Amino acid sequence: MATFFLFAAKGLVPYFRQHFLDRTFQGLYQANAFDLALLIPYFIVLTILASYGAHRYWLVYLYYKNKKNKTTTPDAYFDQAKLPRITVQLPIYNEQYVVERLLDSVCRLDYPKEKLDIQLLDDSTDETIEVARLLVDRYAALGNPVVYLHRGNREGFKAGALAEGLKIAKGEYIAIFDADFVPAPDFLMNCIHHFTNPAVGMVQTRWTHINRNYSVLTQVEAILLDGHFVLEHSGRARSGRYFNFNGTAGIWRRRAIDDAGGWEHDTLTEDTDLSYRAQLRGWKFLYLQDVECPAELPVEMTAFKTQQARWAKGLIQVSKKILPQVFASDSTRQQKVEACYHLTANISYPLMIVLSVLLMPAMIIRSYQGWFQMICIDLPLFLASTFSISSFYLVSQKELFPTTWWKSLLYLPLLMALGIGLTVTNTRAVLEALAGKQTAFARTPKYRVESKKDRVGAKKYRKSLGWVPWIELMIGSYFALAIWYAIENENYFTIPFLCLFVFGYWVTGLMSLLQGRFAGLSVGTETSNKPFPVGV
Repeated sequence: MATFFLFAAKGLVPYFRQHFLDRTFQGLYQANAFDLALLIPYFIVLTILASYGAHRYWLVYLYYKNKKNKTTTPDAYFDQAKLPRITVQLPIYNEQYVVERLLDSVCRLDYPKEKLDIQLLDDSTDETIEVARLLVDRYAALGNPVVYLHRGNREGFKAGALAEGLKIAKGEYIAIFDADFVPAPDFLMNCIHHFTNPAVGMVQTRWTHINRNYSVLTQVEAILLDGHFVLEHSGRARSGRYFNFNGTAGIWRRRAIDDAGGWEHDTLTEDTDLSYRAQLRGWKFLYLQDVECPAELPVEMTAFKTQQARWAKGLIQVSKKILPQVFASDSTRQQKVEACYHLTANISYPLMIVLSVLLMPAMIIRSYQGWFQMICIDLPLFLASTFSISSFYLVSQKELFPTTWWKSLLYLPLLMALGIGLTVTNTRAVLEALAGKQTAFARTPKYRVESKKDRVGAKKYRKSLGWVPWIELMIGSYFALAIWYAIENENYFTIPFLCLFVFGYWVTGLMSLLQGRFAGLSVGTETSNKPFPVGV
């Protein structure tokens, strides 16, 4: 049987060369200089994007191949009488709508009060200062070990606040929760025992989503984060690759922070920066996929864009800072390759802009060269670049929701379109990072919107993206023109892909311009997103 397949393969090679390779490159050989000037960068961009798409498949492979390495129970347990001291840090900035929920959940943590310190690190500049002070006084009077720390400036932003809190922190371990998180009472006890291994420097848990079902946008955001926390984190952690602390819902060993050089604020993703520095120092990171920490998702498009742009810019900044250290270290080749893919993934956004510009003229040129080349080259590369996204996130939903994952199929078109629509804001963020332009840490507004009965009532935290939504609408119109051209020239197989581009740019542009206009469609009152009544 093996001999048969060997002879069959030998016979197919000349056929493949004659009918595929020769015909494929025949059109390129006949192309003029102008055509080549468009097609060469088109194929280079498409190939690079396909490489990042193939990497998603590789992460899925690592996830399943190393499933036996999933971290569940700790190697040993601390004696109840010898539990270590933990300092819980709560960095906030203008969070008057969620600070009470945060403090309430942290003060309910099931951990000995005499071995717990809670720091509310407030950099606020609005009414949150008064609200937070009164809340801390209230919970401290009830016997909770909570203190209020307010800085007169935002030097270093979140990293600066965390570093300031560390100066007076008493804990051997540091737990961090952002303002929109609501840790369960057993969170600390589920994590702390993993530090009985002296090599462990950080434990990260999986984010879940309080308001997942609030809107179509929050559903898509949840799926995007699920892909990161299920497949990316697990695939990297289980296979011994480097992965990052996500800035919240995790615990650090204080000694690991100090050994890595402490919090630095020269990037917008100080969490990833510190993570790589600590792992390069030899500290082991653990990811607990089964330990959940709920958080609130952004409910407005501009808030979501702001968050994504900050992450995109921050990771590129970290790549410039950290990758030379990774390549010069004694890390394994697999760790170096994965670090490169991880930290440079957002370079795909400016490449998507280039692809957007080249797609229509390339489609015109390729249509004159025949269907064969388009189907055999363009289509596979395009599928690897785009449909790896849908399959990647479907797998994450299947892992989390084995019986209902198929419902996620309804959100896949919007998920793919939203990924395309983010290219303008994220491209600007990536280019700023590459150019070395420093910008302030842009917070993601939180309104304590948890269910469909809640409405966004705080317009003062709402931001405008200026000209960006109009650029998105213009690019969407450009692709609408490309659809018209494709129909006129009977180039039908490109139309579904072009529709994704139109839908993505128009949806993100319109939702940015019209944010808040549809809040009245929700049934209910605004009571759940009102700040703590300071007179109580």
